[in-house]
Amino acid sequence: MRRALLAITGLAASTTALVVLKGSPGTTQVAQNLPTAQPVNPSGPGVDPSVAPAADPSGAAPKPSETADASVSPKPGKTTTRPSGTKTTAKAPTAPKTTKPPQSTTRRITGPEVDTAEDYGYVQVQIVVSGNKIVDATTLSLPSGGESDIHSGDVRSAYNGSGGEVVKKQSANLNTVSGATATSNAYKTSLRAAIEQAF
Repeated sequence: MRRALLAITGLAASTTALVVLKGSPGTTQVAQNLPTAQPVNPSGPGVDPSVAPAADPSGAAPKPSETADASVSPKPGKTTTRPSGTKTTAKAPTAPKTTKPPQSTTRRITGPEVDTAEDYGYVQVQIVVSGNKIVDATTLSLPSGGESDIHSGDVRSAYNGSGGEVVKKQSANLNTVSGATATSNAYKTSLRAAIEQAF
């Protein structure tokens, strides 16, 4: 009877140890090849385990027996993968920027009064500039009286206005009006000074 009890107890202990070792996820090949645990007699060697142990005079509860090879595999810990330190935040779409139409940059620039070589009088030119372009030209003063009126009229009609030579050429490199050389040269000098102020 005792042998049967010892055999059953040993078989149960070795089966438990085998299940624990094979069932743990972190078991290595070395741990699986270990010998199975043998039952331990809590009373020590040479003592019959079927006999009840003597009562402890101190009245303390008996200590639980320890098994020799009862290795308990650690429970697999939870691994949490945290995102890296870079945070990606999606920005709300912004409304498209509306650009205001460019404001008018039209301005009037007046050149100096220039005396004609023949002392007929003074010529002064004013230009109208829009952006970086001359859009109009006019004379504020021209020689007058006698033949000067005729020559000034020829210069005025050749150079002035939105369709005149100043707007077409966008410079002071104008053709000299025939018969009004002095007035033409004075016009070009005043015009050149106005263009330099404008640009």
